[in-house]
Amino acid sequence: MANRTVKDAKSVHGTNPQYLIEKIVRSRIYDSKYWKEECFALTAELLVDKAMELRFVGGVFGGNIKPTPFLCLTLKMLQIQPEKDIVVEFIKNEEFKYVRALGAFYMRLTGSSLDCYKYLEPLYNDNRKLRRQNRQANFEIVHMDEFIDELLRDERVCDVILPRIQKRHVLEESNEIEAKVSALEDDLDEEIELEEDNKYQLVEEKPKEKKERERKRERSRSRERHRSRSKERHKKEKERERDREKERERERRDREKERNREKDRDRKDKERKRERDRHH
Repeated sequence: MANRTVKDAKSVHGTNPQYLIEKIVRSRIYDSKYWKEECFALTAELLVDKAMELRFVGGVFGGNIKPTPFLCLTLKMLQIQPEKDIVVEFIKNEEFKYVRALGAFYMRLTGSSLDCYKYLEPLYNDNRKLRRQNRQANFEIVHMDEFIDELLRDERVCDVILPRIQKRHVLEESNEIEAKVSALEDDLDEEIELEEDNKYQLVEEKPKEKKERERKRERSRSRERHRSRSKERHKKEKERERDREKERERERRDREKERNREKDRDRKDKERKRERDRHH
């Protein structure tokens, strides 16, 4: 059958390589159009061409769980189990970043702890952008070094549960792997040296330069105080203006009330006068 693992395949982590992907996800991959049309009868040589056509990474997406081409090719690699040299060439490929990502993902699924650290850690220096499709079928941007860090640290990547690997410090303590050297270490050393040089320069600063620096600082404080006083005066002026405006508004309302009372008195006087005239 087209979905069976090759006959001479070796077990990985004590199981059939395809079983590293959960059954429900495997079933969705087997039923997908990409698997039936693009992955049928693929060999290790032809798989390279398909990997070069990848345009994003990802696991499954949508409510009905559709697999991405990236996940389909991962399962195909688990099925045909390419030689380790081919996988290493995938990882070392600098021209096609998604080929590198596919090789790194496959190495993390099938490789030993030593192989994972040996071949994946150098990719921390690759800062190229990758498109990743999430479960909602939306695309997001991640960088290659972020993707590698997820492979080495997270339990699940691209909707696949990753096999457990030993912690790095355990392998270092047993001398199975060399201590990790950060690519930023040289830059940090240079920065520390520069800070120390600046510290010595400040200690050896001449009295004249020190006085000049203090004068500048004093002028800066003076300007700051002046700005602060100006702000305070402006604030008080605004408050006084608001108070005056309130007072004017109060007087206007009082005048309006007085006019209304006058009108009421005039109206009542006229009514009384008309009433008297009617009686006479």
